[in-house]
Amino acid sequence: MEGQSMGTGQILSMNGGCGEESYAENSKIQTTYLSRTMPVLHTALLDFCTKKLPATITIADLGCSSGPNTLLAISESMSIIHNTCRQLGRSPPQFCVFLNDLPSNDFNTVFNSLPKFQKRMREENGQDFGPCYITGVPGSFYGRLFPAKSLHFVQSSSSLHWLSQVPVELSDPSNKALVNKGKIYISRTSPPGIVEAYSNQFRRDFSSFLESRSEEIAPGGHMVLTYRGRRTTDPSPDESCLLWDYLGLAFQDLVSQGLIEEEKLDSYNTPYYEPYVEDVRAEIEREGSFTLHRLEIIAAPWDGVNGGHKYDRRKTAEMMAKAIRAVNESMITSHFGGQILDSLFERFIDIMARDTKEVEHPSLVLSLIRKS
Repeated sequence: MEGQSMGTGQILSMNGGCGEESYAENSKIQTTYLSRTMPVLHTALLDFCTKKLPATITIADLGCSSGPNTLLAISESMSIIHNTCRQLGRSPPQFCVFLNDLPSNDFNTVFNSLPKFQKRMREENGQDFGPCYITGVPGSFYGRLFPAKSLHFVQSSSSLHWLSQVPVELSDPSNKALVNKGKIYISRTSPPGIVEAYSNQFRRDFSSFLESRSEEIAPGGHMVLTYRGRRTTDPSPDESCLLWDYLGLAFQDLVSQGLIEEEKLDSYNTPYYEPYVEDVRAEIEREGSFTLHRLEIIAAPWDGVNGGHKYDRRKTAEMMAKAIRAVNESMITSHFGGQILDSLFERFIDIMARDTKEVEHPSLVLSLIRKS
């Protein structure tokens, strides 16, 4: 990732497999977001089912990743549609499901889970369920992925806060005004230009996302999106930036120990952004292809990473370190090399365990309908 020239698609991948450091084993907080998104998803699906439905319903999950969350929203969506059609006296539809993520995603683990998934869906919904055809679609959702007007229902969870790339304005190391000294993301010490660069990159990306989906979703089709966002105009609240500050301090410790160069740290920026809720609303209105049917803010608790268990501060720090590593390891390794990972996250645990701050982790939940 030298000079921040590579796009996220080349360097971002959740840790695959099912091992101790895999995303599958360290995505409990994403499960919390999904469960709290379900009321909005249910409402959108019930509204969708009131319309004349095609014999085959096409659903896409954007940023599916791998692990226990991959098929959770998909299974819920298909079950609701299937059972609602039966209650209305309609013939149950068949389903075409597209699972999308970046090419580096662990699709093999996903595909290996499909036979059991198909069997479970028939057991839970009856032998008249389906048929259901599931396909993996590698590629960035910031561009076109599907044929025009081919999708009826789109969902995405815990993905759109990842940018297509590090903000382009930060790619020039000679621009000292845009050096985020000792930090890897927006912080209270970040120059104003850093905040503006991140905001601009999000607007470019979200606009591209909406424009691409506007071509792919049939008129009247629905989309439910959940991703991290801010409920305040302040670009650097603790609930958005505290964990990134901890990780930045851990990197600074490695600099002081001579394990990485200061210039190497100053040239590393995370391709991530939590937008202010009203900026999201404004971008949807500006792009103009979708009606914003519903917008809510949900919040996971500080220790949501523990999956509902109550641990002491250090244990929570250890769980958080695993969760952050499972998502960020590929990017950190690309820039610094993998030899620093254990030392980095040991320092992260120490820094977080010594602090006493606790913040919620807010996310935005959007339900949109493609205009006719």
